[in-house]
Amino acid sequence: MNTVMFVHNLFLTVRCSRLWLAVIALFLCLSITACAILGVNVLAAGEKDFIKWVDFSPTYAVLYRAMQYDIESYDTDQHIDWIMLLAAAACKNGGNFTSKTSEIDAIAKRIQDGESPADITGSMQYYDYYYEAYSAVLSEFLGETKDGYGLQVYSPIAYGYGYSHSDDFGNSRSYGFKRKHLGNDLIGSVGTPIIAVEDGIVEHLGWNKYGGWRIGIRSYDTKRYYYYAHLRKGHPYVEYLREGMEVKAGDVIGYLGMTGYSDTEDYNGMTVPHLHFGMQLIFDESQIDSNYEIWIDVYNIVKLLQNQRSHVQKNADTGDYERADA
Repeated sequence: MNTVMFVHNLFLTVRCSRLWLAVIALFLCLSITACAILGVNVLAAGEKDFIKWVDFSPTYAVLYRAMQYDIESYDTDQHIDWIMLLAAAACKNGGNFTSKTSEIDAIAKRIQDGESPADITGSMQYYDYYYEAYSAVLSEFLGETKDGYGLQVYSPIAYGYGYSHSDDFGNSRSYGFKRKHLGNDLIGSVGTPIIAVEDGIVEHLGWNKYGGWRIGIRSYDTKRYYYYAHLRKGHPYVEYLREGMEVKAGDVIGYLGMTGYSDTEDYNGMTVPHLHFGMQLIFDESQIDSNYEIWIDVYNIVKLLQNQRSHVQKNADTGDYERADA
């Protein structure tokens, strides 16, 4: 081989190597991006493996239909887990739900026809991620109640009290600093009794210049942190409420108001009375009070919880409201 030919072949080899390196780099970049979009973790050395991002988007129609499949098939040989239905459907639609229920209807029919959930979901690439993420949101919503199997969580607004809301998650907020709205505002009347959605432990209670008087309740499985803000001036909570105490789903915990947006404690800085209601998902304690908090859009969850509202009555001795069936 002459010198010219040798140099030419060497040049081709280097050029091809660079091309392959570029292809490999592009593949890795796309893979990491896809994993990030779906919340699948690419770990650095020594990093803990937990979900860092969730976009919970099932519509009310889809949530309600999936829930009905679960309730109606409970205690049968072909019990249909609603979280499995939602996770499998998310694998098919990339987590982008519409109000059509055809996807979960088709999956439910396959189970009713004798297929096992494992056979249906076994080849779904991101099923484990969606199932874990959706379980963090919904795992305690259904269970045994005094009336049978069904919803065991409650609307944050007591029965008999009107409210309105729209899907305002992600809207811009500017007080203090520019940020996104990480909850759902339920507009109602000052003094409306506010209800504990789920059993849990009161983690935070007190004043915050952004949320005014607020309550933070952690679920027993530690996955959900419920945030209730802008409570009533002067008497935001029921008298007995304390940090560290346990509350039961359906208990009255406080009263709707318009406090916050002020450095002055107990100040009505809001222009419209409302409850800010939010849900934070916690897969690892490092996500609390960090740049990696996961807050989900609870608009459709609030609509689902409308199906179970706590009846309340006023205690003549304390002046506070309490659940009527206590």
